[in-house]
Amino acid sequence: MTVRDIQQHLTEMYGAEVSPTLISTVTGGMMDEVKQWQSRPLDAVYPVIYLDCIHAKVRDAGSVRAKAIYLAIGINMERHKEILGLWIAQTEGAKFLLSVVTELKNRDGQESLSPALMV
Repeated sequence: MTVRDIQQHLTEMYGAEVSPTLISTVTGGMMDEVKQWQSRPLDAVYPVIYLDCIHAKVRDAGSVRAKAIYLAIGINMERHKEILGLWIAQTEGAKFLLSVVTELKNRDGQESLSPALMV
């Protein structure tokens, strides 16, 4: 979402008038937390992993383009769903999906996925 989209959403949903500068400051301040979340260590085993890709319009370099957004959801040993990660690519393809699975497997240098799930 653009800053203006967020501003409009906050006004429509909550009646809150928020400046574009405040929105930029808040979203910019969250980037470190997002990067930490993206690189966090994963559990040793996820009995079930769902991998999917959706297509969304994304503002990129001043224009709106369709991008592929990959999503990995794991069911942990306590039977709870976890979002393992989100990735954005130009298009959907097996090569990029392989890089997603490889990243999950090698997250933080540990064996994050059961070898049976790597088929």
